[in-house]
Amino acid sequence: MTSAETFARARRREHRVLALLALAAVAVVVAFCVIALRGNWEYALTIRARKVAAMVVVGCAVAVSSVLFQTVTNNRVLTPGIMGFDSLFVLVQTLVVYFFGALALSSADPRLLFAGQVVFMVVFAGALYRWLFGRRSRDLYVLVLVGVVCGTLFSSLSSLAARLINPNDFVVLQDTLFASFNSVDQDLLVVSAVLVAVVSLWMGRLFRRLDVLALGREHALNLGVDHRSVVNQVLVAVAVLVSVATALVGPITFLGLLVANVARQLAGVSRHRVVVPASALLAVVALVGGQLVLERVFSLDTALSVIINFVGGIYFIALLIREAKR
Repeated sequence: MTSAETFARARRREHRVLALLALAAVAVVVAFCVIALRGNWEYALTIRARKVAAMVVVGCAVAVSSVLFQTVTNNRVLTPGIMGFDSLFVLVQTLVVYFFGALALSSADPRLLFAGQVVFMVVFAGALYRWLFGRRSRDLYVLVLVGVVCGTLFSSLSSLAARLINPNDFVVLQDTLFASFNSVDQDLLVVSAVLVAVVSLWMGRLFRRLDVLALGREHALNLGVDHRSVVNQVLVAVAVLVSVATALVGPITFLGLLVANVARQLAGVSRHRVVVPASALLAVVALVGGQLVLERVFSLDTALSVIINFVGGIYFIALLIREAKR
């Protein structure tokens, strides 16, 4: 088989994978919207369409940020959650309840709360990146290490504050720490969708350079790619995407790890113009399908993030075992 035939065969496989994932995403969305539809169809479809839109926005944000972060770290096990964004979100929520009470958290303007959380997490990421990359002795591995330390610190502070708050307030706090698509504010959803779309398009222009970056720092520099500039742009984009998704619905720890790696396995390539949309479609299938199972099988007795983290945790362990064998 010639190289041209091999290339054509690989392209056909990529197109088939994307087409099948798109069909699967459409199928689960339609199933979610029409199954057990009773009463006022227009009202019910409006509510369900809002949920689906929230899941699409969050799924795309998590998928894109995870693929990009794994590219710049050159590690398929790491996700943006390793940088402590989820832990920072939990810490902010816990401190609000600790200092002002659960009533302040539940009655606060959702737009103000969303903006504050996003700005706080992005500023944290910007300060961290500037401190680490502002000196020539710092590198990406130090960034990951500091992220792990910060995440552990935030988790410890959250646990300490949670032990000191009122038990009734703690119950309210726990409800906000699990990802939920049942009460997403429509205005925040529109703002989040615009931010995710703008950042995704911005990163789309870097896909070719990211393909080179995935070969490693030395190869990227030899091929004329400004490694530091691309990495800084990606890290800023990842901070915005993760902050928006987490502030909108709450943390979903293992979703990015799951969809990014499964997309690479299905596509059989590492090109970002294929892997990124495949990951986004897989995230939509996972979130909408998971929410459908949650509502129709478990009757909303648990949180969607619990189901996804359970499946993602098993996959994470399997991935670690496979990498260790290599």
